[in-house]
Amino acid sequence: MSTLDHVSAISLFVEDLHAAKRFYLEVFGVPVIFEDANSVALRFSGLIVNLLQVEAAQEIVAPGAVGSRSTGSRFQLSVWVDDVDEVCTALVARGVQLLNGPLDRPWRMRTANFVDPAGHSWEVGQRLD
Repeated sequence: MSTLDHVSAISLFVEDLHAAKRFYLEVFGVPVIFEDANSVALRFSGLIVNLLQVEAAQEIVAPGAVGSRSTGSRFQLSVWVDDVDEVCTALVARGVQLLNGPLDRPWRMRTANFVDPAGHSWEVGQRLD
């Protein structure tokens, strides 16, 4: 029987596919595994992140609607790291503007947040022991 206990791919809807692709290649250094006129699929460890042009997104969410960036954050992707401060230094060197952090959180994590060009929220987090 198939199980639903893992996420295989996430599609992020983007207004500017070229800017989003450039951001992900420069910030995360992940490889492109598929690309066409409306999408770029990137391989993260154990996960595919598909950047999909907003105009093409309606097809996969119909009859639902594609939300706009102006409505605010709709979800957050988190990456666990060994040293948040070190990762933040590297992110800033790559031109990423941090929204917040690094901050020690009450749930025993040190975190920092930033967004991609389409407004998708990313968090880097380090467990505090």
